[in-house]
Amino acid sequence: MAGFRVVFSRVLLSVPFPVALIEVRRARDPGRAIRAAELRLIRRFGLDDWRERADAVEVEAVSGV
Repeated sequence: MAGFRVVFSRVLLSVPFPVALIEVRRARDPGRAIRAAELRLIRRFGLDDWRERADAVEVEAVSGV
């Protein structure tokens, strides 16, 4: 299991502006880390869908999260 950092951004005029950064301590792969981060974002902001707050998502593996 690896740690991942997931960044949600709103893209305006082709420039990404970060909306939220969520660290997932353990996930099997980047896809599962993104899904876990989506669920956390939805709960944090009380949304129906994470796309209400962000347009793009980036994930990177990190060590020692």
